[in-house]
Amino acid sequence: MWNRTFWFFVAVRIASVFLVTTWFVPDEYWQSLEVAHRLAFGYGHLTWEWAAGMRSYLYPATFAGLYKLLALVGLDSAELLTLLPRILQACLSAYADYRFHVWCRQSKWSTFLLASSWCWFYVGSRTLANTLETSLTMIALSYFPWASECTPFLWPVALSFFVRPTSVIPWVPLCLYHIKKSTHPTWELLLKRYLLIGLLTGALCVGVDSYFHGAVVFSSYEFLKYNVLNGVGSFYGEHPWYWYLSAGLPTVLGVSVLPFLAAGYESVRHRKVYKERAILLLSVCFTVLVYSLLAHKEFRFLLPVLPMCLFITADYLARWSRKASSKMIWFTALLILSVNGLMAGYTGLVHQRGTLDVMPYLATTAKDYRDEFNNPAKILFLMPCHSTPFYSHVHQNVTMRFLHCEPNLTDQPNYLDEADQFYANPMGWVRKNLPVHPLSALPTHVVTFDVLEPQLKDFLSIYQEKVSFFHTDYPTERVGGFVKVYERYDRNAASGASSTTSTTAVPAMEDESDPLYNP
Repeated sequence: MWNRTFWFFVAVRIASVFLVTTWFVPDEYWQSLEVAHRLAFGYGHLTWEWAAGMRSYLYPATFAGLYKLLALVGLDSAELLTLLPRILQACLSAYADYRFHVWCRQSKWSTFLLASSWCWFYVGSRTLANTLETSLTMIALSYFPWASECTPFLWPVALSFFVRPTSVIPWVPLCLYHIKKSTHPTWELLLKRYLLIGLLTGALCVGVDSYFHGAVVFSSYEFLKYNVLNGVGSFYGEHPWYWYLSAGLPTVLGVSVLPFLAAGYESVRHRKVYKERAILLLSVCFTVLVYSLLAHKEFRFLLPVLPMCLFITADYLARWSRKASSKMIWFTALLILSVNGLMAGYTGLVHQRGTLDVMPYLATTAKDYRDEFNNPAKILFLMPCHSTPFYSHVHQNVTMRFLHCEPNLTDQPNYLDEADQFYANPMGWVRKNLPVHPLSALPTHVVTFDVLEPQLKDFLSIYQEKVSFFHTDYPTERVGGFVKVYERYDRNAASGASSTTSTTAVPAMEDESDPLYNP
């Protein structure tokens, strides 16, 4: 029966929905909410991965159902469309937290470490497939048969695989251990448990994907083909092989990396005594090793091993606490809480928030343009592609345009995606892609980072800055410290009145039906 610990985790995860108000990675929106919005309302943008059939509809279809329900009762506002999916994920994460607590034999350190983990607080309520993957991993680990023959853990493992195929990597050592220690014949275990559960789960997931894709699609195969066999992931950045060891794992664990290293050393040294910890540590090391072989690396890829690391750490601290003084225990707990609290507070409330703060303003502005001018706004995002959410946060069928960044799928020589072309020559791109006449064909609003102002001053001369949102204390060449919204001077042009005057020397584009403008 669910107890106070469960409701404590619910409170923590729901709180994170309102306290984590910053941008993390594009997939939080573009691979979930944007897809769900298109399924539910018929308009929106799908990235190239969906055309390639390498993404599963299972996760976004859940949110699409929620959107449809909101629309039926007339509550499909932009605010609820962004808030309720996060609350839904937060509740699932809270249940996973509770299962983790049960798995850790309800130790106080397990509850403390999970609730105070800056990384899980930061991502536990985000609509990321990695968040779902981690929740399913926690649930599966809580049912793993360390001392029995049951196999219910295979259901969430199989589901996680079909949502995100790489989630199977941490389970390779664990499943091999399970097969080895089982008293059942290997063939019987593989056929009657592993294969049967895999086929049943796969049939459901392939059926859902094929229905929404409109053809029979094995998204797991396509995912592995593009990301692993074809190495498309490296298009989005590469890191040295040791990055997960030097930056990835220490960042994900935060200050808890210190007791984790001590626990890891003890687990290896006395692996026969701490067999469970040793197997989990092997799974963590195997996962880090496999991911280190891939060129493209991200912090979020390590999320599924976070519960394993915290279990190892919690068990170590629980044993350590039996001999340590109360002062040392309190000091350790306060150190972990304070450092993780600072990291969670800064990343959740401050760092990279401008690209989210701008969206309610754009939604309100788009509505005002429709009501005041009886003509939709046209919004142009001149920033790195997928820097902001899209229709899921505006929820109006207006024209919005962003810089695309599809990988070189056709092996073109000297390939540059549109975003790279723009940043190589911002004004050259503007002259090539935006019209001169009539003025009403130009975007009504331009959204960009402040670092681009000097390079776009000629184009922005017919716009006025309307609002500025703080984004980050660490601007880069392309990502500035502030997100700015510019509105075109000629408001009569916004209502459809023609104009033959323009201060920008840019060649005309055919018309507003050009695919460069319309999603």
